[in-house]
Amino acid sequence: MTATDEVTRSGLPTAIVVGAGGLGMAVARRLAQTHHIVLADIDAALAARQAAALIEEGGEATAFPCDVTSETSVAALGQLVRGRGGFRSLVHVAGLSIAAGNFAAIVNVNLRGPALVARELLPLAGPGICAVLIASMAAHLSSADGTAAEILSDPTHADLASRLAAHLGPQGATPSAAYALSKIGLLKYARASASDWGRRGARIVSLSPGMIATPMGKGAYAESPNKARMFARSPLGREGAMHEIADAVEFLVSDRASFISGTDLLVDGGLSAALTYT
Repeated sequence: MTATDEVTRSGLPTAIVVGAGGLGMAVARRLAQTHHIVLADIDAALAARQAAALIEEGGEATAFPCDVTSETSVAALGQLVRGRGGFRSLVHVAGLSIAAGNFAAIVNVNLRGPALVARELLPLAGPGICAVLIASMAAHLSSADGTAAEILSDPTHADLASRLAAHLGPQGATPSAAYALSKIGLLKYARASASDWGRRGARIVSLSPGMIATPMGKGAYAESPNKARMFARSPLGREGAMHEIADAVEFLVSDRASFISGTDLLVDGGLSAALTYT
């Protein structure tokens, strides 16, 4: 399936879902009830298979290969969306876990990529449109010093990762630090961008999942003993389900959330509160 291989029957508004993995597909399936899905992923074959699955299930979908760390690739996604007449919802799910990449890769995929996509699509935003950037509970359990915060305030900078690494030094520029800082940066970006989106009658928010049962997340228990210790303190005693994140996304992009912008929705079963106050 290519960018032009799609099924269009009903004139549904477009939802761009960036990331065709487990959580991305949970979101895509939910939004496919009311949207035509543009499913973007760096893995063209995966995007094609997942879009085909949505179509097989009765949805409308277009697959599009996109490397969110490439301005050229993101511009091509923007061109596709312009050709479709714009969009109604953007949900940026794609990201790397601590175990999935080095410092620069994590920063660029988790923060610079979403910021590039949001910047590209902002000119197409209008009344009723909403962008949701998937962040993480980690952003609520970490902090950035003044210099790091200043660097994070310019997330589309071409040298974002190298600037952060230079500030942190060889010992501090770890995958764990990259993950936490990238997610802090996403929260900051949603807040900082609210005015730009609001001038167009549109909204932008971040959503911070806690421990969610995803295929990518399973391996993190072996990679990070601290994750198991954190899970033991979860007030609800379980991981969240991917459909519960899809529930939250569905609400945020709907008109029921029309006065919610420039903020973060923490969906972690109370774990951040437990870790902070007990």
